[in-house]
Order: sequence, then structure tokens, then C-alpha cells
Amino acid sequence: MFVDRHDAGVRLAERLRGLVGAESAVVLGVPRGGVPVAFEVARALDTPLDVIVVRKLGVPFQPEIGFGALGEGGVRVINHDVVRRADLTQAEMAVVEERERAELVRRARRFRGDRAPMDLAGRTVIVVDDGLATGGTARAACQVARARGASRVVLAVPVGAPDAVAGLCEVADEVVCLQTPDYFHAIGAWYVDFTQTTDEQVVELLRRAASFGADAPTWPDRGSPRCGRRLC
Repeated sequence: MFVDRHDAGVRLAERLRGLVGAESAVVLGVPRGGVPVAFEVARALDTPLDVIVVRKLGVPFQPEIGFGALGEGGVRVINHDVVRRADLTQAEMAVVEERERAELVRRARRFRGDRAPMDLAGRTVIVVDDGLATGGTARAACQVARARGASRVVLAVPVGAPDAVAGLCEVADEVVCLQTPDYFHAIGAWYVDFTQTTDEQVVELLRRAASFGADAPTWPDRGSPRCGRRLC
């Protein structure tokens, strides 16, 4: 078990250190719980840290099934196979997209203010979350990172359901997961402290990470394993 998300991030960084060069790399935390983990990875690798704000587009009558994803900068990824199988109309898709786009803008502004997302073109992007259950959000994050120009996408998580981890090889060049327990019930079961991360904590961690990496953004001053699994 991991003590908390920061402990998980330290352990994950140890696993990534020999796999990912710091040059041209950027770490993206999936808000909210993935950001404390990503903070420790970015600090250990001395790479810039940002958030990757994504919204999964769920099928209206079965929202756990995603027909696509939205990302900042107008990125829109659609799974046409799901759209066809679900027999979705353009009108139905538009309703979902409008709602999720508004929420994406709200969250991005909350975490980053008026600052633009970090440029990912031609870079190695390490997408970090605190764990994988179904993998839907991580899948969307990897797809959005790729659509924003990432040359290599590495998904890194402390723990995940085996099926979800294996399935994400479809969208990531490499998946690094420290623990893939056979009996996986919930992400929080693998942490001693799995207290919910707040928006304020995300903002503060991004501010503290301002010195990470050569081209880290300047943030406004608001005061003061059991075994490693490498897939794909």
C-alpha cells in the first residue's frame, strides 16, 4: 500500500527515472487526485508540471461509455465506432459536448487562471493519475495529449486494474504501473490516506512547481511496490 499520493509519486518517480529523459519532457497531472502524484514525479525528474484538463464525452443513455473526449485548445477526439454502435445523432452529441465544454473551461480557469496550457508539440508527455479503475479518464487524457502534438505519451500510475492497464496500451506508447493487483476493488483501497484533493491544493502544487524544468511557467505568488510493471 501507499501512504498517500505523495508517497505514491515518489515511488513512481523512482520507476520512471531510468525510462524517461528529462530533456523535452513534461509531466501532466490529471486533476484532481493525479496532481499530487505528478508533483513528486516532476520534482524528481526536474521537468515542468502542468495539468491536463479533459472531459470524457459519455453516451447519453450510458455515460460510463465514452464516445470521445474534449481537451483545451479546441481539441476534440471522437470514437466513431462507439458513435455508430450507439446510433448517436449529431444533436445528441452536441448536447453532451456543450455541457462538457463548459465544465472543461471552468476547471481549466480554476486551476490555471488565464495562463495558456503548456505547449506539447514534439515533447515526451508523462500523463500521471493516482490510479486506474476503468481507465476512461486516463484514456481521454492520453488521446488529448496526442492530439495536442505530443511525440511520445507515457501513462504512469501507482496502481491499476489489470484489464484497464492493459487496455491503455492502445493510446499510450508506454504504460508504467507499479501494482496491478488481481483483486482490484477501488483505487482508494491501496492508499492508507486517500483524502480527496481539493482545487486549492492543485493550484498550490502548480505554484510550487514553478521552478521545475528549464521552461516551467511562472505562476502568480499566492503566498506562502511490490513490483514494477512496464507494458506496451
